[in-house]
Amino acid sequence: MRQVAEEWQSRAACRGPQAAVFFPPSYTERKEEKLARESRAKSICAECHVCQECLSYALRIREPHGIWGGLNESERKQLIEARAG
Repeated sequence: MRQVAEEWQSRAACRGPQAAVFFPPSYTERKEEKLARESRAKSICAECHVCQECLSYALRIREPHGIWGGLNESERKQLIEARAG
């Protein structure tokens, strides 16, 4: 079953060729590479008009991978735990 895209996704700044920086590559990246990739993705999020909708979506579905709404996996997990506790 194909998931229907959320309305905000069509307006997201991450759409297009830069989308690759939001998810880890298929190979194991070095720490410096990961930090640089995530920093680039987060800078795109900072300019995005639907960043909050993106983060809310990722938290709601418990997205386990990538940068969503300006946060990486562990940052989203910390936010969920902080809200729960």
